[in-house]
Amino acid sequence: MSRRIAIFDTTLRDGEQSPGASMNAEEKLVIARQLIRLGVDVIEAGFPVFSPGEFRAVQEIGQLAGDSCVVCAMARTTKQDIDAAAEALKTAKRPRINLGIGVSQVHLTQKLGMSEDECLACISEMVAYAKGLVPDVQFYAEDAGRANRDFLVRAVQAAVDAGATVIDLADTTGYCLPDEWAAAMRAVVEGVRGIENVTLSVHAHNDLGMATANTIAGVRAGATQVECTINGLGERAGNAALEEVVMAIAVHGELLDAHTDIKTTELMRASRLVSRITGMSVQSNKAVVGTNAFAHSPGVHQDGVLKAPEIYEIMDPAEVGAVGSEVILSARSGRAALSSRLSDLGYEFEDAEFEDVYQLFLEMADQKKEVYDEDLESIIQERERDVTAVYTLNALQIQCGDPLVPTAVATITDEVGVKHVVSATGTGPVDASYKAIDRVVAVHGDLTEFAVKAITRGIDAIGEVVVRVTADDGMVYVGRGSDNDIIVSAAKAYVNAINRMIQTSRARNGR
Repeated sequence: MSRRIAIFDTTLRDGEQSPGASMNAEEKLVIARQLIRLGVDVIEAGFPVFSPGEFRAVQEIGQLAGDSCVVCAMARTTKQDIDAAAEALKTAKRPRINLGIGVSQVHLTQKLGMSEDECLACISEMVAYAKGLVPDVQFYAEDAGRANRDFLVRAVQAAVDAGATVIDLADTTGYCLPDEWAAAMRAVVEGVRGIENVTLSVHAHNDLGMATANTIAGVRAGATQVECTINGLGERAGNAALEEVVMAIAVHGELLDAHTDIKTTELMRASRLVSRITGMSVQSNKAVVGTNAFAHSPGVHQDGVLKAPEIYEIMDPAEVGAVGSEVILSARSGRAALSSRLSDLGYEFEDAEFEDVYQLFLEMADQKKEVYDEDLESIIQERERDVTAVYTLNALQIQCGDPLVPTAVATITDEVGVKHVVSATGTGPVDASYKAIDRVVAVHGDLTEFAVKAITRGIDAIGEVVVRVTADDGMVYVGRGSDNDIIVSAAKAYVNAINRMIQTSRARNGR
């Protein structure tokens, strides 16, 4: 039997540190449910000491998970952090505290102002302290990729001796080449007494585009836990992508002497869910879950795939939950056809909810000859954004042209149900729309990025606008909106970003 590799998902902690990808507690719960369906072994739910919202998210995910997986909380090597993590994890049946410290010379001297001996003493004290609060303690050696090998071994030894049950070696800056990273891990395997009695984990970042390669190198060097995020989310260039690591192990299981228990058919659904909630789009040519991952354009490739898919495909699209066939939907399609197609895409609705979706579908079908999968995704995303909204854009009228002054009239409903009808002028239709919205909403931000694209096919395509809005505190919020009218899409995107700003602020304040 091959080695079982545990999947440690840190989308809700490290992934959320990606600029613009912040999530509130409710959004974290939605993703956590999908991670449980996916079958991950560990969910790193958050950093409890950071804010009341983070604390509550860890509590609620701990309660949600039950026996299905370990729920982990992040902490630095301070008693305050560790106490907050332990308190938040009281709802979890299988709690784990993940604490660590920088072990490279640049971290010791420039960040921590510690000597090596002081660092070792801190590791011993804090791991032992955490062990007194929960039985499962993970120690992460931050920036292990640039650490002196001898000191790295001593640091891991101190953690093992203090009672750590999991040792995580982190290439925090994505610095290492795969063979170099494997050598560092082997040095720990060979040099630490008792390492065979703990779980060895690998955590790689993607600064040089090698996070997945380094993670697999870690598995070959002895790691039995891998740390990753859905879609490779994470600070800077991101983390190792869960879908890439899992499928690399699946495809090369015999060579790696390894397997996971992930339900791979849930990968595509997980990818789309995280993209929708965070507003971080998945690039078309993204491995495993990109829209082009199983697309074949050149004639030679098409001919080969038609003869035998394995000529150009090393994975069956169905293995990762990709849709292999397409039902053409139009205004003549009935409820049964729509329900079947939505089910194929991974969506299930109660009768009342489905009726709402069906009416939205009919409205779109009246405007388009055919309704594609991307259109259905857009309908559902817009509906979910409206359901959780603080402010909802009900109507928008625009007058513009030469020599007219661009003027917008917007109807907006707030969370208590009051409708506001406002107007404004601007330098263009988008500027006028945003100024009108600003007359109603309670918070404001600076528009720092505006991008528009067609997300469906044909001349009557749905247009999606993605905006990034920077708040007064420097936080960046992503907003998305889609409609047949690009100006309406832009207004919806701005309202969506404002809603995210408000919801995040409330979560931080424990509301």
